[in-house]
Amino acid sequence: MTDRGRWAWRIWAPPLLVIMIMMATVAYRNGVLARTPSGLQLIVILIGALALLFRLRQPLAVTIVAVLAGVALPFTNGHLVLVDVAAVVALYTLATLRDRRTVWTTGALAAVALSATWIPWQAGGLLDLANLVPANYALIAVAAGVATRDRRALLSQLRRQGEQEARRQVREERIRIARDLHDVVAHHITLVNAQAGVAHHLMGSYPDRAREALAGIRDTSRTALDELRATVGLLRQDDDPPDSLAPAPTFAGVEQLIDGFRTAGHDVRLTRTGMSRPLPGSADLAAYRIVQEALTNAGKHGVTREADVVLDYTGAVLRISVVNPARPGHRGAGTGHGLIGMRERAEAAGGTLTCGLSGDGTYAVVAVLPVEAG
Repeated sequence: MTDRGRWAWRIWAPPLLVIMIMMATVAYRNGVLARTPSGLQLIVILIGALALLFRLRQPLAVTIVAVLAGVALPFTNGHLVLVDVAAVVALYTLATLRDRRTVWTTGALAAVALSATWIPWQAGGLLDLANLVPANYALIAVAAGVATRDRRALLSQLRRQGEQEARRQVREERIRIARDLHDVVAHHITLVNAQAGVAHHLMGSYPDRAREALAGIRDTSRTALDELRATVGLLRQDDDPPDSLAPAPTFAGVEQLIDGFRTAGHDVRLTRTGMSRPLPGSADLAAYRIVQEALTNAGKHGVTREADVVLDYTGAVLRISVVNPARPGHRGAGTGHGLIGMRERAEAAGGTLTCGLSGDGTYAVVAVLPVEAG
């Protein structure tokens, strides 16, 4: 079921069920058709049930309407004394959406109002224990709603804590790897520099000793490469494909990248404006990855598998825009891992990246990266 289907089911199902339950309760007694609901009874039941269509947007107003309908029901033909299901649903919804003070105040007033309407029709009058039935249902609905809201809040908090812990671990791992890389590069490059100086000094007078210094440079550089390979290998996964060892792509291959998306069934329209110029190293790879990730997200989360890619060379920057039709509920600023990665790439290259849902129903990823001068 699609998100729109689930939303429609969530809106329409409770009112329909309330109507069915209330009609069955009015018409049947002990499983036997005992009476035909009157027109006034139908109107009161429909008012309470149809008000539930708006319970997610105006929960307090809907609760008031549903409770008033429940209060009016015993005064209709036959003086039926029934638990108003619409009021119970409205109170539960209110408890999941509003603060505790509002919820419990409304729940207490509803319990008193619904119980008061039962008193005139009970054989035992004011002291009849049956008068407590509607109050019990109302307060149970409120308690269940509050418990549901608290559970959702707890799960949300745990999810946020888990995400924060994951980000903290990633940050610490990045710092550790950066420190290791710094130590490896600084130590061995310092040795290589010293040995190269010695070799240069001895080349003319003592060639044998100069060759020894050059051999030391060879051994030191091999050790540095081995340690660098081991450190960078920590970033790789055991199941990385063999082609992951291939050189990093460049922005010059962006058209081949787009052709690959077209072959996979995507409708991608590429537009270039301005004088094309090369990008510096980090920006070159960042531009390629940003286009790749933005088109991937367009295919995964867009309404249709189509996108517009605009490459605009203006002044000293390249402006990359990837726009695709998006669902109305798409997150605006972008908090997914792919979007975070694109933003980090752009900032590391000295640029910026913004993304969000536009008023025309499209989602736009816009990156601005520096280009080489001249």
